Amino acid sequence: MAQATKKRIMDGFLELLEQRPLDKISVVDIADHCGINRNTFYYYYCDVYALIRELMEVRAQQLITDNQEDLNWIEITREVTSFFRTHRRTVYHLFHSSQRDLLEDHIYDVTYACTESLVRRTAAGLSVSEADLRAVTLFFTSSLLGMISRWLRFGMKDDAEQLGERTGVLLEGTLRRMLERACSTGRDT
Repeated sequence: MAQATKKRIMDGFLELLEQRPLDKISVVDIADHCGINRNTFYYYYCDVYALIRELMEVRAQQLITDNQEDLNWIEITREVTSFFRTHRRTVYHLFHSSQRDLLEDHIYDVTYACTESLVRRTAAGLSVSEADLRAVTLFFTSSLLGMISRWLRFGMKDDAEQLGERTGVLLEGTLRRMLERACSTGRDT
């Protein structure tokens, strides 16, 4: 019952966010739209931003769990941009709200988690330090986020999937070489 209510709240919120900006959606609006009272909403979430955080965490976990073995640069970009395209107005309303930082923080968390998974799988069998794994993950996360941020800023008009695929082709093998280099420089110091 509790999961069904949470799902109804999440789905109802996403429906409202498709229709209007985040700054124009209140807890009362969500409760009315879902056919629940405010106390029910507050039983699950302390505010609208807690709801947004959970929505993004659920999506990130699905992405990581569903694609644990297949994630590569192309797939990471494709998954993130596909979600954004599917929920274009929702993302637009979040991105152009007073809580834009929240969206950007969660995009970072999702991208970092996916990238870390890829980096760790690529480093399998290599003796790479945790510090180097984090540095490489941060580098590639920042690169991918730069592309995604620009794409969002300019209205999601460019074909990000093609750009992601082209970048993936150009980066082919680069990650493994970076990690191998980290192993060799780690031994020299």
